Amino acid sequence: MAPLSPFRYLRMVRSSLFHAEDQLNTYTLFNSTVRLIMNGTKRKSPDGGDISPPPLKRKAIGTATNKTVANFFTPVSQKKPEQVAWRTVNNSCIIGKYHQEQALEAVKSGKKRRIAAFDLDSTLIATKSGRRFPTNERDWKWWSPSVPDKLKQLNDEGYLVVVLSNQKAISLKKDLKGGRVESKSLSIFKQKVAAIMQTLDMPFSVYAATASDEFRKPRMGMWREMLDDHDLSVAGLLDLEQSIFVGDAAGREGDHSGVDRDFAANVGVPFETPEEFFLDEAPKPILRAFDPKAYIVDSSADEPTVTFSKKSEVELVIFCGSPGSGKSTFYWRYLEPLGYERVNQDILKSRPKCLKAAKEYLQAGKSVAVDNTNAGPETRAYWIDLAKETNVPIRCIYLSTPPQICKHNDTVRAANPGIESINPESRSSLPGIAFGDFQRRFQVPMLSEGFQDITHVEFKFQGTPATKEVWGQYWI
Repeated sequence: MAPLSPFRYLRMVRSSLFHAEDQLNTYTLFNSTVRLIMNGTKRKSPDGGDISPPPLKRKAIGTATNKTVANFFTPVSQKKPEQVAWRTVNNSCIIGKYHQEQALEAVKSGKKRRIAAFDLDSTLIATKSGRRFPTNERDWKWWSPSVPDKLKQLNDEGYLVVVLSNQKAISLKKDLKGGRVESKSLSIFKQKVAAIMQTLDMPFSVYAATASDEFRKPRMGMWREMLDDHDLSVAGLLDLEQSIFVGDAAGREGDHSGVDRDFAANVGVPFETPEEFFLDEAPKPILRAFDPKAYIVDSSADEPTVTFSKKSEVELVIFCGSPGSGKSTFYWRYLEPLGYERVNQDILKSRPKCLKAAKEYLQAGKSVAVDNTNAGPETRAYWIDLAKETNVPIRCIYLSTPPQICKHNDTVRAANPGIESINPESRSSLPGIAFGDFQRRFQVPMLSEGFQDITHVEFKFQGTPATKEVWGQYWI
């Protein structure tokens, strides 16, 4: 093979440095390479001097660029393996680790491990462009100049430093049209995180939840995965009181949510905002939407929170309540033991089938409980007409569960299919439109509609200590 000409070699170098730290450093490196290659081949003036002008003083090349250049000229056989290791769990949680072997060595010291965990966006970094989402892998800057030094200090003090971040905008689908193995959003994220890790150059792990599942904060999936990765799952290995989670979603006025604060509460570690942790600012007031624990029955005996008794030998009872309000639980706890047959549209799939089944039960001398939402008078009228047709009294059980608790119940139920007392029918989560549609159609049931009586039920969670612990966590 013929040797490369100097100018062809220069074109190859320039192409390989297309993604260097910035245009100035790339320009400087390119011209430096020109001088190296052309040295000794320059035409000379008659008096022996170089024709070319003297070299200009240039800005020093940055550290990141120096590393890139060194890596480029290093033979493949001598290159170190990539320091950032990536994997994906359950096609959902992206995990990147840097200098993982050093982090595992620290665990072997025998001391209780302290964890310094952080959200990523608007906590450790921000976009250079000022946009909500980064435009490319270079569109980031430190949230505060103090961030990198603080992280390095934590590492020097023996903390395990990790990032736990919700990243629903990242797609894990392959970009076949673009000819990529992975999506553009995932590629940008990995390159950005790799740059952050290489800049810090210390043991550092990133966990990113891309779906609404067990890994998404405030749920604890990322935390459990992180503990397992670092051999910290065994009780007694963690110092939770001296650990910390820092995030910007703190439930303050103007915050998009409180999931970071809620996540810290679930895990059991202290919480601070970036302003408190990095800038030493005073805490701001919290505007919590709700606290699940406030709805748990505080009684070891779990005495019934409502009384309901059968008034007629055969009667029709309909529920009125949002999805997730507790209708099915109320039926199984109070009505099924009294002999009521259950009619449910999720099972039968249509109102006509529900009406037909209920009519057959009533004509057979059996009481019926209609386990549907029955949001407005128009829907409830179908059942009132059936009661008149079959000559039985009709009663209503109205569950006034707050919307936030309904969504909480739905999420807890779907996320815990293995706990029979929480999800006995293995239901999946409902789309958000289901809750909004109920609120749009809802009208409080009235006796004037034709009911014999209306039983009003305010939501309280009852269960074993184990189910109370699960239900009492923050899930949404």
